Amino acid sequence: MNLPNKLTLMRIILIPFFMLFLYWDIPYHMTIAFIIFAAASITDALDGKIARKYNLVTTFGKFADPLADKILVLAALACLADINAPGIPVNGIVITIIAAREFMVSGLRLVTAEKGVVVAAGIWGKLKTAFTMITIVLILIWLMCIEDFNIICDGGTTAMITLILTALVWISVILTIISGGIYLKGYAKYIDTK
Repeated sequence: MNLPNKLTLMRIILIPFFMLFLYWDIPYHMTIAFIIFAAASITDALDGKIARKYNLVTTFGKFADPLADKILVLAALACLADINAPGIPVNGIVITIIAAREFMVSGLRLVTAEKGVVVAAGIWGKLKTAFTMITIVLILIWLMCIEDFNIICDGGTTAMITLILTALVWISVILTIISGGIYLKGYAKYIDTK
């Protein structure tokens, strides 16, 4: 197994550990969860670059890399919605929209693969993934400040941070919808409706 595939596999392995520490009420559990998520996100940036630079692209990588991204992001969003921490603007609507886009693109890839067409990751899809991961990192930093370091902000500061995080989450949702629409428009001709 080459290095990019090992990094992808590491990202998948880190997901349950991220979830464990997010929920496990031990000292500095949010800090540990943040570090794990940040490390997993970095492997996402590295594996593709290394694979392309050194011509190490494999079938496993093509399959597992986008799958690892989807699982990591959806697991983080689901857990953040579940813990229902104050000021965290992740809810079922956000998760449903993002999950629906991921299922749609995966289904599109299956349909086009039958016709010998590869749905490559586009710039909008990459932007959506990167922006969503950065948003999750910022939410985790906020939780880390509140829970692990007991940083107490006044009502105005908390409201401002909540507003910023809410805006970032909904920008992620908008990027998700745009990128999904671009994929659908670009490959709609391969969907047989007759």
